[in-house]
Amino acid sequence: MAETDRMMAVRARINDLAAKAKTAEGLSTEEEAERQELRQEFLENFRASFRSQVEMMQVFDDDGKEVTPEKVREIQREKGLRDD
Repeated sequence: MAETDRMMAVRARINDLAAKAKTAEGLSTEEEAERQELRQEFLENFRASFRSQVEMMQVFDDDGKEVTPEKVREIQREKGLRDD
């Protein structure tokens, strides 16, 4: 299963469990544990994706001069994404 498909399935299952939690039946202990694990997986994937986006960005001012933060430039150099 592709990563995007997996995250869509995780999000759908989290939503299913959230809806069930709001009913009179509520969640079983196993379902609560599953929900917590799925939330952790979703957050880890979200953070990794966001970090990747930030690490790939370049920032330019109005004059066209690159003003990407040095910390981001260093990460890009370490990953071989820039030669300067």
